Amino acid sequence: MKVVFVTRQGCHLCDEALRLLEELGVQPELADVDADDELHRLYDFRVPCLLIDGAVVAEGRIRRDQLIAALASKRSTD
Repeated sequence: MKVVFVTRQGCHLCDEALRLLEELGVQPELADVDADDELHRLYDFRVPCLLIDGAVVAEGRIRRDQLIAALASKRSTD
């Protein structure tokens, strides 16, 4: 399972979501939306954005229950 977290510097929603991920034992690959033109085009107004195996599973104000459900769903299909 590949977990990518699209974020940007100074984003408090990103900081909160990353903290939740870490509390759940997930260490995602971080992708800075402002450092990549394609990420910026796709996710600029959607950060934070969590992708699992290339699919967006959560964005914006990300809640713990969303993360638990997305991770459980993906783990059950692997």
